[in-house]
Amino acid sequence: MTGSYIKIDNEYLNALTHEFEAVSNSELASIQKAYLRNQFEFFGIKTPERRIAQKPFLVKEYLPSKENLDPLIRTLWNKPQREFHYFAQELAYKYRKQLDIEDIILFEFMVITKSWWDTVDFIATNLISDYFKKFPNQRDVITRKWIASNNIWLQRCCLLFQLKWKDNIDNLFLEKTICSLLGSKEFFINKAIGWILRQYSRTNPNWVLDFVSRTNLHSLSKKEALRLL
Repeated sequence: MTGSYIKIDNEYLNALTHEFEAVSNSELASIQKAYLRNQFEFFGIKTPERRIAQKPFLVKEYLPSKENLDPLIRTLWNKPQREFHYFAQELAYKYRKQLDIEDIILFEFMVITKSWWDTVDFIATNLISDYFKKFPNQRDVITRKWIASNNIWLQRCCLLFQLKWKDNIDNLFLEKTICSLLGSKEFFINKAIGWILRQYSRTNPNWVLDFVSRTNLHSLSKKEALRLL
């Protein structure tokens, strides 16, 4: 049984690779690589073209079984080209209605491996967001561990998983999380603090104004938080 799963996954990956290679562009790949500070390789595919190329691999009837998702995502994530990572996180999102409590281990792996904002923000606002909606009792224990980890990408996830929650944002949790990260000199932390506050100001501007007025925020966070106000 295990062997058949491996064979299916290899065929799936080989076919996906073929489709990406068919629409690759070396000139664009160099530009994309430079944009992300030469941290990752690229096929050189614009997002709309990549989504067309990968569309058949996300059709429900052709999706791999949920039990194969973890090893498949990790295999994709360990490939050098960034397009595989984008596809992997979008593949994981297809299983959002089948979340299991242990899936947070996979999401954490995706956050701390080959980390940069372009994948971390999707994982936070889609995968981790849905996970905490389904398993709210996991939120505090997981986020406490992430805050204490000193990994800026896990900390950024603690700030951003509520980004799309609008009126459902838990502002007590948000305040506690922000305050635990005050004094950080990390751009990606201070930017995320401002981003989540700016987003929340769309639905609860008075709370944001009050919080900003009584909190010693980094200038970047404050600027971003008040941008709409």
